[in-house]
Amino acid sequence: MHKIETDIIIIGAGPVGLFAVFEAGLLKLRCHLIDVLPQAGGQLTEIYPKKPIYDIPGYPSVLAGDLVQNLLQQIAPFQPGFSLRQSAESIEKQEDGRWLVTTNRGVQHLAPVIFIAGGLGCFEPRKPPIANITDFEDHGIDYFVRDPEVYRNKKIVIAGGGDSALDWTIFLADVASELTLIHRRTEFRGALDSVEKMTDLHEKGRIKLVTNAQVTGLNGGTHLESIVVEHDTEGTSNIEADYFIPLFGLTPKLGPIANWGLQIDKGAIEVNTFDYATNIEGIFAIGDVNTYPGKLKLILCGFHEATLACQSAFKIVNPGKKLSFKYTTVTGIEGIAS
Repeated sequence: MHKIETDIIIIGAGPVGLFAVFEAGLLKLRCHLIDVLPQAGGQLTEIYPKKPIYDIPGYPSVLAGDLVQNLLQQIAPFQPGFSLRQSAESIEKQEDGRWLVTTNRGVQHLAPVIFIAGGLGCFEPRKPPIANITDFEDHGIDYFVRDPEVYRNKKIVIAGGGDSALDWTIFLADVASELTLIHRRTEFRGALDSVEKMTDLHEKGRIKLVTNAQVTGLNGGTHLESIVVEHDTEGTSNIEADYFIPLFGLTPKLGPIANWGLQIDKGAIEVNTFDYATNIEGIFAIGDVNTYPGKLKLILCGFHEATLACQSAFKIVNPGKKLSFKYTTVTGIEGIAS
């Protein structure tokens, strides 16, 4: 059977996995990415491509989908390979020290180094306990905002108190005809700046805010028409809604990776902060999939982790060879990639 041979197998083609290709390319290391999704970009492409991101250096604001396209353009000179719509099912150490990774489709990949950049792993939305919620999925219930224009001039209800709920409340305030944010408490878990922006929208009458309450029922025929809200002290009420978007986060699952003998703590892979190596030699974990003291689940932190992991990967791929670090400002990408 034909095997895809490369220097680094990257499991996960999200932003951190894509940037790892760039850093590896600077060191003349070849990469091949495996991802269960049909396109590169991970959550940025699949869940919120139109969501603005504010903490990427050099970009005051960049849409998630645009960031992915920029990353793909950045790594194009290094010609990475992709195995999409596939999940990494098993790994096996070979006699020559390399790793054999086999996907659920039986495709085999061979490399001395594995980067696990699977983000949250296999994920699914946390759904509120509403009896008939599945009846309205794709008919007024959305767990992700993929295209904001779907909600243009519609009555929208968002539930949640974290960053995602706040971010989409702020963004969709200019899209929806009416927007209501419902949260079980008065305190929010999101960034203070986002809480202040949401509060300002509420005070100006541009959105409605309902706290100490939760959605307990859904009404409609072939499409959602209204929601039932249970208040802590005021009984129940109905709110007209074309769309209800519960944003309570994702339930992460490592999938088959959890059975590979890696040290795992609360669903994340433990690594050291020298180079983000795992307890298994030749396997590194970067991005949201890993954990260590002081860990922050930010894209820019994942970029840093990928950079350091590539330095150690070079030594594994090229034992005994001296690493000559080059600045792209001196050589340019064309000079490095050629």
